[in-house]
This record gives sequence, structure tokens and C-alpha cells, in this order.
Amino acid sequence: MFYLLKLFIQMKILFNKDDLNEALYNVKNLGFVPTMGSLHKGHISLIKKSKKICNKTIVSIFINPTQFNNKADFFRYPRNFKKDIKILKKLNVNFVFKPNKEQVYTSKKTKKIKLLKSQKILCAKYRKGHFEGVIEVMERLTKIIKPTKIFMGEKDFQQLYLVKKYIEKKYDSKVIPCKTIRDNNSIALSSRNLNLKKSQLIKAAKLTKELINFKKNLKIKKEIVKNIYQKKKELSQKYKVKIEYLELRNKINLGKSNNINNSNLFFAYYVNNIRLIDNI
Repeated sequence: MFYLLKLFIQMKILFNKDDLNEALYNVKNLGFVPTMGSLHKGHISLIKKSKKICNKTIVSIFINPTQFNNKADFFRYPRNFKKDIKILKKLNVNFVFKPNKEQVYTSKKTKKIKLLKSQKILCAKYRKGHFEGVIEVMERLTKIIKPTKIFMGEKDFQQLYLVKKYIEKKYDSKVIPCKTIRDNNSIALSSRNLNLKKSQLIKAAKLTKELINFKKNLKIKKEIVKNIYQKKKELSQKYKVKIEYLELRNKINLGKSNNINNSNLFFAYYVNNIRLIDNI
């Protein structure tokens, strides 16, 4: 029998692998949207894309402890399962998988995941072990769910790049990139935004808008690196924020770029103790 929340008859809410296997038996063309909950319009866009091109869609809600290099960040991560379920029911999602840690990590440890030296850039440089944790949990979830397609957003572009590279090499699942969804003030939607006060959101919006305009004006190749360095320094002082990185990198292999064509401006910064990332 499925462990279902009685309130929602059509949508199957699964808490363990046995029920998952039974529910997904013989399901073809399965779309998978991995999440850590606290769903927003960005997640909703991934789910809608899955529903459009896949026969059935499963959404996971699992806050993976191994990808947090800061324990305080793990405990501070927003949680709202009841609200998430209401959103998923409205979207007519077929399956929700909400495992505990034991369900995901019961099988023996996978081969230790190591990033290449060339991959230890951007967030990987500042969050030791983060992407190793992300890749491991994505491998475990992929192995359990066996989806045809996995839908991931481009806001976490480095995460998307690394997961796609790793999963598609080992499994039959295809990782589908989905564009970043922004609010009316240009801020990339993120569950962590729930931890920001209104004044902090205003600050983040102003900084993001400045960088969007800044990128539009990055045209002279020989001055790009210098201009980016100066902009990073200027924004840090102007908004009193700690900017971890502000770099122009190409979208093919995340190599450093001095050409705006096929390149994005990647940045990570702290508003108080809340870390935000984006790329434009």
C-alpha cells in the first residue's frame, strides 16, 4: 500500500523506495524534478516543462545534508512541506517522493566523487565538498527513480553543468536545462530568498539590475577583465556586501572568457549571512 496523505487522492506521495518502485512500475517517459522543497515559480516552471514533454512527472523533496558545507546553512534552509504539497496538487503532479536520509543513503557508498582541478572554480572553490554532495545525491536519486529526463534550472549553472556531465555519462537519463525564472525586480528566484528581509531583497535587486546593465556594456575585449575587477570592488563598497566572485565564463565548459558571446557573468555574494548566486 502507498503511504498517502489522505487529503490528496490523485497525487501519490511516497516516503520509501518500496512504494516508489511499486508506483513507478512500468511507467514510461518519466520526468523528474529534484528539489529541496520551499517551492517557488522557478520550480513550477521546471514541473510544467516536465509535464509538457513527459508522460508522468515525479518531484522529489529532500534537503540533502551532504551538500551543505555549513551546518548552520542546513538548519536554516527553509522548510514548508504542507505548502509544497498544495502547490504540487494544483499542478497535478503524478508523484511526490519525500524520503528521509536513510532511504536515500541506505545503499552502500558510491565511488568517491572527485572534481577535476579545472572544475574547482566559482562555487566549487568556495564551498568545499558541496558539488561532490550534489552529484552523489543526484546519482542516488537517479538510480532509485530511473527517470527518462531530469529537469534542472540554469540559475545554478555550475551545478547543472556538473550534474549533466556526470549523470549522462553513467545513466540513460537526459538532463534538460531550463531557463532562470526571475521576480519583477530581476532577482533570480531561490528558496533562500525567503530568509531575506524586504530591505535585503531591495539591495539584492539593485545589485542584480546593475550587473545586468553592466554585462550589456561589456564590449571591448581587452578591457573586460579590468572592468569586471573594478565593478566587483565598486559594488562591494556601494552595497556593503561581500562578493565572493564576479567572473565572465563561457557556457560550454565554464572556461574563463574575454568575449561576451556565448558567455555568462557569474556571481556569488552575501547579504548579511545569506549567500546568493546568479548568472546573466
